[in-house]
Amino acid sequence: MKRRSFIAHTGLAGILAAGAAPAFAQAGEVRWRLASSFPKSLDTIFGGAETIARRVAAATGNKFQIQVFAGGEIVPPFGVVDAVQNGTIQCTHTAPYYFFGKDPTFAFGCAIPFGMNNRQQNAWMMHGGGRQLFNDIWTNLSSEGVKS
Repeated sequence: MKRRSFIAHTGLAGILAAGAAPAFAQAGEVRWRLASSFPKSLDTIFGGAETIARRVAAATGNKFQIQVFAGGEIVPPFGVVDAVQNGTIQCTHTAPYYFFGKDPTFAFGCAIPFGMNNRQQNAWMMHGGGRQLFNDIWTNLSSEGVKS
């Protein structure tokens, strides 16, 4: 399997699943702001958001641009979910388990301490219905609002 190609496609799919598809129907450029929960000093993690932003821009001929901000530049690192909900930013780069206190189902989109290992988590997400379950949960939370 070509890992780099897979990562590029899944990253773009994640952005599109977040609601970008209707934005492509609009005329002109689309500009989103992305707030990360991670500092720039964590270049391997923070750099993932920058890579996705570059790839989205390249895939759309710079018609869809995502400006990436490190944790604390726009909103506090753990305020990113609230910022998306209130429209301060359009998307975020975070680990869902940080928001376990808002709703325990956030843990299913990431890692749970002493839970499944990496291979088990990926198998569950890709072949065991985990991705669909998480998307259903997220859709319900988005329509009802995250519990505070």
